[in-house]
Amino acid sequence: MSSTDDRRFEVLRAIVADYVSTQEPIGSKALVDRHNLGVSSATVRNDMAFLEAEGYITQPHTSSGRVPTDKGYRQFVDRIAEVKPLSPAERRAILEFLDSGLDLDDVLRRGVRLLAQLTRQVAVVQYPTLSASSVRHLEVVALTPARLLLVLITDTGRVDQRMVELGDVIDDDDLSKLRALLGGAMEGKKLSEASAAVATLAENAPEHLHDVVIRTATVLVESLVEHPEERLVLGGTANLTRNAADFAGVAGFPGSLRSVLEALEEQVVVLKLIAAAQHPGTVTVRIGEETQVEQMRGASVVSTGYGAQGMVLGNMGVLGPTRMDYPGTIANVAAVARYIGEVLAGR
Repeated sequence: MSSTDDRRFEVLRAIVADYVSTQEPIGSKALVDRHNLGVSSATVRNDMAFLEAEGYITQPHTSSGRVPTDKGYRQFVDRIAEVKPLSPAERRAILEFLDSGLDLDDVLRRGVRLLAQLTRQVAVVQYPTLSASSVRHLEVVALTPARLLLVLITDTGRVDQRMVELGDVIDDDDLSKLRALLGGAMEGKKLSEASAAVATLAENAPEHLHDVVIRTATVLVESLVEHPEERLVLGGTANLTRNAADFAGVAGFPGSLRSVLEALEEQVVVLKLIAAAQHPGTVTVRIGEETQVEQMRGASVVSTGYGAQGMVLGNMGVLGPTRMDYPGTIANVAAVARYIGEVLAGR
């Protein structure tokens, strides 16, 4: 890239930084006063004219200043050389806060709350997808001789408890056989594989346990399918109202704050927005129309996958106006995702 292109990018970078900070259109005089660009005011004006002609900045209304466009933000994000690093104290505080979570639900709720506070945006975390989970352990507890409690624990920390009415009594010896049958069929397997194994378990079960195995397997299969109502944790929605002016349009039309809030109520839309690359640590930034959601034209989404040992368990990210602190937001999303993965891997 030529020195002229580098200089023009520095002008764009300065416009983005100042606009994110002040929320005011940026003029050439302000750029020269605030930034050591090493060129004259006339050169800065010429560079701004070029950036505007190329669609990187625009003039809102009759203001003399300029603001970045979606194309300008994209150019800025694509050329971020260094993402703002977190200090050792910040990293330690995040990990300790998440690690003190009692269970999977608590860890994800803490993660959302923390991410919303760090970025001052809307934070979203997807529950670990069951297709990526394996059965770590199945506990079978006899509450009465004719009623069992099944406790299914996945390697992602999910705990599901189900009751089974046997219709007949079962003694300790048969309970041990049932526990061995179920554990052997499920433990260590992906949930889809475990579901298939349990569904056919009755075919090879001892005849006197045939009915018990069928009743138990029926309940377990229900535990091994996705629970759409539990797929997402959302936090910090009120943060959007702090920057209501950033969302273009009028209430009821695409791009307005109202339409963004309505879109957030649609789980399928949110899942699509935070869909990330299938490798932990890869951060995706979608700006304005790149979200491919009409109601989100004035919003940006920064998302990534969280997981362990190279496997993505779920996606997470933040949503806010395009006027966003991209370096800081990218760093915070990546850090919280990494630590959620570490916490879940250690459980």
